[in-house]
Amino acid sequence: MIKEIIVVEGKSDTIAIKRAVEADTIETGGSAISKSVIERIKRAQKTRGVIVFTDPDFPGERIRKIISQAVPGCKHAFIKREEGKGKRNLGVEYATPEVIRKSLAEVRTEAQAPEEQISMDDLIDGGLVGGKGASEKRMALGEKLGIGYANARQLHKRLQMLQITREEFGEAMAWVEAQGETEK
Repeated sequence: MIKEIIVVEGKSDTIAIKRAVEADTIETGGSAISKSVIERIKRAQKTRGVIVFTDPDFPGERIRKIISQAVPGCKHAFIKREEGKGKRNLGVEYATPEVIRKSLAEVRTEAQAPEEQISMDDLIDGGLVGGKGASEKRMALGEKLGIGYANARQLHKRLQMLQITREEFGEAMAWVEAQGETEK
């Protein structure tokens, strides 16, 4: 049984989570999260802790952001886009039980005030902002760190929010660069 309550988008996600692990869920009902759902998530965070596990798409990221702003200190689980692909859509409900268990084993906790923050200049220096191949590098970095894909601005926020250390970032960037070299 997972101690924390897992916040998902809908019923199909709850079903997928329960196929993979024994856990309680709160469903947001989509990206228009009501005040009552936010209050339930706040209560859950105080009593048991919360893991936000949303789809790897724009609405999922929007939900994650809304929850993070309203309920500080949440944990976050991510799946890769290709792990959540269905026939027509993208979502947690399409992930296999193995992928869900792996994602929950690799949750990240939000930072309140990271000590050594990774700057936007670090992202620019790493070729993660603008330019040829930046999107692919961000995708590879998100995969390596287990934090999902994001645009440059969201990646910067996520690196800080999830307490990614300079050491972790450096090691992941070395891996990304090595992957780029092997593809040439």
